[in-house]
Amino acid sequence: MKVGLFIPCYIDQFYPQVGIATLSLLEKLGCEVVYPQGQTCCGQPMANSGFEHLTGGCNELFVKNFADFDYIVSPSGSCTLHIKDHLHVHDKEDAATHIRQHIYELSEFLTDVLQVKHLSARFPHKVGIHQSCHGQRGLHLSQMTELVAAPYSKPEQLLQMVEGLELIELTRKDECCGFGGTFCVFEEAVSVKMGKDRIADHEKHGAEYITGNDVSCLMHLEGILKRQQSKVKVLHIAEILNAAF
Repeated sequence: MKVGLFIPCYIDQFYPQVGIATLSLLEKLGCEVVYPQGQTCCGQPMANSGFEHLTGGCNELFVKNFADFDYIVSPSGSCTLHIKDHLHVHDKEDAATHIRQHIYELSEFLTDVLQVKHLSARFPHKVGIHQSCHGQRGLHLSQMTELVAAPYSKPEQLLQMVEGLELIELTRKDECCGFGGTFCVFEEAVSVKMGKDRIADHEKHGAEYITGNDVSCLMHLEGILKRQQSKVKVLHIAEILNAAF
């Protein structure tokens, strides 16, 4: 299958190693992966700030870059959800519909499309999973604890395949970290307090690393960890699933 690799701007600019790990992992699993050089922002920051009517250029460029792939895969739940819910181009709606129906966040692509049962990864550390809101409540990558329903977690399912990795149990495993895109700018104090609460939960249960599906949330937590001079580190799930140490 031919996969288009969609790398959000903040990963491209600040965490390129996450994009590289995603590419490497997909190729290890037998995918033909192409990174369209012309891709830019998907338009989510504008849409979330109330300016979706200004994202037409972003939508047109996204369709131009990704219309011809069997699947589009991204190491970001929030950007994936934005495309799934908001990608429309008036004179290219068939192409936009194809993309909306074939774009996947990395972990759901591995579990639902490739149906991965084994990974040759090794990561001998205690790891806590941060369930980002867009991935959990928008893409349904894991069950919400407030529902009376059977628990599941696609990221956890994959991490359990990693040799030596010990998943820790959290007290409030699906609580928001406080990032929320522009929320962390306009409500800085609340955002930081929420982030500190999430970190305290991980530290209390002995996490050496915090992982997740959204670099944006991990970036927020990493900033707080560094200011607290904590020994806990953050890694995107792609980096762990592709790890060999």
